[in-house]
Amino acid sequence: MNSFDVVVIGSGPGGYVSAIRCAQLGFKTAIIEKYPTLGGTCLNVGCIPSKALLDSSHHYHDAVHHFEGHGIEIKGGVKANLKRMIERKGEVVDQNVSGIKYLMDKNKITVMEGVGSFEDATRIKVTNGKKSEVIEAKNTIIATGSKPSTLPFIKIDKERIITSTEALKLNEIPKHLIVIGGGVIGLELGQVYLRLGAEVSVVEFMDRIIPGMDGALSKELTKVLKKQGMKFYTSHKVKSVEAKGEKVTVQADNAKGETITLEGDYSLVSVGRRPYTDGLAAEKAGVKITDRGQIEVNDHLQTNVPNIYAIGDVVRGAMLAHKAEEEGVMVAEIIAGQKPHIDYNLIPGVVYTWPEVAAVGKTEEQLKEAGVAYKAGSFPMKALGRSRASGDTDGFVKILADAKTDEVLGVHMIGARVADLIAEAVTAMEFRASAEDIARMSHAHPTYAEAVKEAALDATDKRSIHS
Repeated sequence: MNSFDVVVIGSGPGGYVSAIRCAQLGFKTAIIEKYPTLGGTCLNVGCIPSKALLDSSHHYHDAVHHFEGHGIEIKGGVKANLKRMIERKGEVVDQNVSGIKYLMDKNKITVMEGVGSFEDATRIKVTNGKKSEVIEAKNTIIATGSKPSTLPFIKIDKERIITSTEALKLNEIPKHLIVIGGGVIGLELGQVYLRLGAEVSVVEFMDRIIPGMDGALSKELTKVLKKQGMKFYTSHKVKSVEAKGEKVTVQADNAKGETITLEGDYSLVSVGRRPYTDGLAAEKAGVKITDRGQIEVNDHLQTNVPNIYAIGDVVRGAMLAHKAEEEGVMVAEIIAGQKPHIDYNLIPGVVYTWPEVAAVGKTEEQLKEAGVAYKAGSFPMKALGRSRASGDTDGFVKILADAKTDEVLGVHMIGARVADLIAEAVTAMEFRASAEDIARMSHAHPTYAEAVKEAALDATDKRSIHS
């Protein structure tokens, strides 16, 4: 029987990063993946392919709507080639997946293809078709991720009623895409097809889109996406989704109890994700699973079985690739006897629409609910020279700081490249910076980052220079 110091089940961002860190720390490490390619949902049918399509559709949208204003003339018009976009997406995925395989080889990590299931707390069976092998693990890290959720009455046929997985490989641009759920995934994929010419309607149960983020971000993103042509039905409860031939009918009740009917040719069900533990046989190892399907862990991400840990989407907290990566590193270092930590308040959230949306720390609603005295500063992107130069003038940066100490408590931004810009806010908050600290930092001109400095100035003494 092959024996390992650490066995990681699942090769998504949490799993493969954890395996690499374990190998760096000197552990004999194996990783088990049930699919032929490494990288999990994120690299294969999630983060990476969706961003590839977002970028391709963004280029097309700019060519149609913005090139002329920049003095770029395209004779004969512009045409969207969805097949080529999907092919390019596949090429991007292949490059990333190959990169993960290279990293496994580089770090001498044993890769085992098959379904990993517990025989007991220290033995794991790897099953690939009719073949199976039992290995021994001194420590196991469960990183099996998540799968798209649905509603009990919706039958996903993967043809007309689809999940995000199918939305990444459609063979035609929808005429009318009905998105059920106004969260990150639904809005990102909705915008891909909106740019390519589809009518897109978003039906959301809550009273606003991206309901987990600061209300000001939701309001601004709604305004911008409406301007782009997206339609919203918030405070609507979906009660039926039916496909007949090439037509999909969605019925939903509004806040008054009135029923509306939407007809399209595709419906994307994007109502969140659920932890995935199918085939794991966690009960054989004695690992507890909560009523929500999550693996129960303590503050060290240790299950009730001392040598078994769990990370990422399969445990509590936000389902984010970078959160899983941080947890994977933390567990590896805990096993090595180190004392790492994660501040979950400082895990940023991003929506990769255009404009992008990004946030870290507390929202204004959370601070009000907790009774925290705070001050707010904001700055509009349209007041930036860099934004006017690029034509990306939608959005703003908002900084929330403690009313007495001036410590930054939350940063919320919407605009061009804020997915990258949020790292400045995370860095500042990790070092418990004040709004004045940020305001006194030199920011290159002209850049989008100047909006952070200006918002900090506004939060400090309402002394923003350019607004």
